[in-house]
Amino acid sequence: MLAEFSVIPIGSGTSLSMYVAECLHIVKDSGLRYQLTPMGTVIEGDDEKVMAVILRCHQRVLEISDRVATNIKIDERKGHHDEMERKVSSVMEKQACNRKRGLEG
Repeated sequence: MLAEFSVIPIGSGTSLSMYVAECLHIVKDSGLRYQLTPMGTVIEGDDEKVMAVILRCHQRVLEISDRVATNIKIDERKGHHDEMERKVSSVMEKQACNRKRGLEG
């Protein structure tokens, strides 16, 4: 399973980096593959482990704020692994092909 998630404390001001850092500790400790992005965190692994990590992040932020909204996007494809790298590599290869054919703007 590949999941992108963001945990948003509501009513906690404009800076969220403290909360992201708290979640990143949980994600790192999980041993799952992950990628931090400017708008969320992508994690990859067994579906139960992925969902457990997201829930732990949600619960941790709720411990240090009064209200939390968590957004999750899930992509799961049977028989496929290492989707983070594969998806990015696929786009980069197509971009290079388009450049060679003069199709890129």
